[in-house]
Amino acid sequence: MKGLQKSIVIAFALLAGCAIPPRPQPPQLTSVAPLAGVPGNSDSWPNDNWWQRYRDAQLDMLETRALAGAPTLTVARARFEQATRAVDIAKAESGLDVSANAQLQRQRLSENGLIPPKFLGFTWYGEGDLGLSFKYDFDFWGRHGAEVAASLDRARAAAAERDSATAMITAAVADTYFGWQADQARLASARELVAVQERIHSIAAARARQGVDSNDIVLQSDAQLASAREQVANIAGAAQLQRAALAALLGIAPKDLPELQPHELPSVATSLPADAGLDLVSRRADVAASRWRVEAALRDVDIARDAFYPDISLSALLGLQSIDLGKLLSPGSRVLSIGPALHLPIFDNGRLHARFGASQAALRAAVADYDAAVVDAAREAAMRALTLQQVQGRQHEHAAQLAADDSLRKSAQSREARGVTDARPTLAASAELQRERDAAIQLDAAALSAEIALTKALGGGYRMTTPDTNDSNVSGATSR
Repeated sequence: MKGLQKSIVIAFALLAGCAIPPRPQPPQLTSVAPLAGVPGNSDSWPNDNWWQRYRDAQLDMLETRALAGAPTLTVARARFEQATRAVDIAKAESGLDVSANAQLQRQRLSENGLIPPKFLGFTWYGEGDLGLSFKYDFDFWGRHGAEVAASLDRARAAAAERDSATAMITAAVADTYFGWQADQARLASARELVAVQERIHSIAAARARQGVDSNDIVLQSDAQLASAREQVANIAGAAQLQRAALAALLGIAPKDLPELQPHELPSVATSLPADAGLDLVSRRADVAASRWRVEAALRDVDIARDAFYPDISLSALLGLQSIDLGKLLSPGSRVLSIGPALHLPIFDNGRLHARFGASQAALRAAVADYDAAVVDAAREAAMRALTLQQVQGRQHEHAAQLAADDSLRKSAQSREARGVTDARPTLAASAELQRERDAAIQLDAAALSAEIALTKALGGGYRMTTPDTNDSNVSGATSR
């Protein structure tokens, strides 16, 4: 059978007088992300509900609501639905096509026509047609199968894009939520600083009234107190902006966002996995989407190449036909036809070659997009991991500074308790300690934001299914 099919192809190609282009060489797709030089010290990858590691019921509630109604996810789901419908259309284009036809018409013959009515004996006549038509397209070259496969690959790309949007939304919700929590902690610290500055101002004003100190000390205290109060206002405004951003991510109005309770920021425990370079390509939804688009482009090349082959189909018609409507349903009105049809491209002014060339160009573009996606994924993961390491290093150094400031405050309190000094050194040390605590909160928030960004860069729990390459030219396991 295969020998006969090959002979038919050669015969038709010679008859057509046009050369069928050779099958293109398969593209070599890299499967390793270029992460050299970035150390990995963990074997864990984020799972699909990674935010639950923070054990925060409020965050779990926000993520659930975001996944249910975020506008970005709604668009991604609509694109996936559109892609799946394209698969149904491609499947429907192949196989047996059966259609019913019915036509009834009344017609008057021209008295000056080719056959005058006086020779026929009538001027008006009725015509009726009833029938079923059948058509079956023999997919000898696998064109319809390639069309279905291309639609499936595009649906898989749309599914990966939907998962990429999910990772983006969940990361943004967690980052914004913890940003609000950090603002609440900073706001509490800033208010304590205001209370300290108010006490310092009260002492300075009392000493100025007694003539012990000059009025410049009071003016300096006024400036420090105003600065502390401005800090409170700035942080409170930032917290309101975080709530508005959080509501936008959930697709609701800020007034509909539930009340959130502040609590301590969680600790950071994520790091770059040791096998990130080998496994990152399959963990990133955007890279997977690019890979599936390469698969679809390969199918499109096959479709464009199959257009050079002859198209063979079998058609049949079974029905009733009569110019006398009264006899339409009689046995003598039966019509039956059956036979093969052949469509053979002979001269098309280069359209087939142009389409084949365009499909190859689209494949090269898809491969280039895939390579760029792999490089971008590796760069993002490396940058996020290095950023997290840098912030953690700053946290370690700042912890020593915070401990030293706390020791100074305790020493000043001890001297005040023994009556060696008044309250001013203790208050000054307390004010400095509050400023350092604010800096520590900002570093904790930066570390948490970097950890969330790294989680997103590592795919946010996505895991790519291996493409079915049985009928394609992709060599996905081969590195460049």
